[in-house]
Amino acid sequence: MIEKYFKFRERGTDLKTEIIAGITTFITMAYIIFVQPAVLSQGGMDFGAVMVATCFSSAIATLIMGLYANYPIALAPGMGENFYFVYTVILGMGIAWQKVLGAVFISGILFIILSLWKVREKLVENVPSSLQCGIAGGIGLFIALIGFIQSGIVQKGGVVLTMGNIYQKEVILSIIGLIIMGTLMALKVKGNILIGMIITAIIGICSGIIKYEGIIGKIPSIAPTFMKLDVIGALREGIFTVIFVFLFMDLFDTVGTAIGVGEAGGFIKNGKFPKVERVLLSDAVGTVVGAIFGTSTVTSYIESASGISVGGRTGFASVITAVLFLLSLFFYPFVKMIGTGIQTVGGITLYPVTAPALIIVGSLIIPTIRKIKWDDPTESIPAFLSFVGIPFTYNIGEGIAFGFISYFLLKLFTGKYRNLNPVVIIVAVAFILRFILLKN
Repeated sequence: MIEKYFKFRERGTDLKTEIIAGITTFITMAYIIFVQPAVLSQGGMDFGAVMVATCFSSAIATLIMGLYANYPIALAPGMGENFYFVYTVILGMGIAWQKVLGAVFISGILFIILSLWKVREKLVENVPSSLQCGIAGGIGLFIALIGFIQSGIVQKGGVVLTMGNIYQKEVILSIIGLIIMGTLMALKVKGNILIGMIITAIIGICSGIIKYEGIIGKIPSIAPTFMKLDVIGALREGIFTVIFVFLFMDLFDTVGTAIGVGEAGGFIKNGKFPKVERVLLSDAVGTVVGAIFGTSTVTSYIESASGISVGGRTGFASVITAVLFLLSLFFYPFVKMIGTGIQTVGGITLYPVTAPALIIVGSLIIPTIRKIKWDDPTESIPAFLSFVGIPFTYNIGEGIAFGFISYFLLKLFTGKYRNLNPVVIIVAVAFILRFILLKN
């Protein structure tokens, strides 16, 4: 019955292979269970509730992907979107997390509408590839920068960044974790980030840096974040730019992942991805579900390619991944132990286990800048401005704005206005008006 529903024979797979694929995908992306609550809790959200929301929303979205789209693509809160959620909107703009969840919910509804109208792919196609690569690289650099700061390797020295105290025990543990993860990655070990985090945590416990609090325990309450989104508040706050950025980031994450996974699994034939609208809709619904439970944008994970590499070809692999996300709920004491950070003597909180993971994740995203058309200044300069603008302003939205505005103006002033399309023009003008009319 399972084989018939998921079309095992048609796709050249079997039950055992799909189970192994589902487990493999989970192992490669399970680091988000530790990282997500560590990030969102810095914005005032309850650590335990965010962990539960992360597991629940990931499981539900991945299950929908498996049962409805029948593809081995797993979903979870996106890296990049979570940092924009906390560092740019909550801490940078001073907006309450409940209203930001409302903005995520609204963007999710827009995702659904665009998916049903089948225009998401067309929107992405109209954004210049160089600009896409510059923005993606900038987000990678931003994530890595935060990882360096949270590890203590780099510290804020007044208005500038300086070298941290590398002799401090927490910083040493961060460096050890970074070396372990980098080594595992170089050796092509599956689940290198998760395994590296676990090894780093064990070293921290044995050395007395991390206090042991157990492995398995009671599932925390989701009440502090469940249904706490403030949609009306988000609209009254007028954070339409925030909603746009959430929409923009998820558009590229989803379509980019769909293309990458589709090529790896051989799903794309003659340039066509069968039932791709189901993939996009599953992702859109995941974002709405995530906002309701209490977490940032849920999106498709490129780590799904790891499951495909071991033979996963159907949605049953996603079902297995979803089940593992639910089982992870019982490991809350372990997640809390290594994800809540360590208060140092100087009063600074460091994250020696999760911070190295951020640096590694950043390094995986940055290589997209190789695809930028560096020989054309009207393409390379806007891409570069987004690439450096995101980490330098500590704001993903501002970096994206730099890219769109400069692309529009450079093409216009150099007579290459035929390269402009309605999407670029509308977005660029909207950002220009935002800078003129609004303070935030």
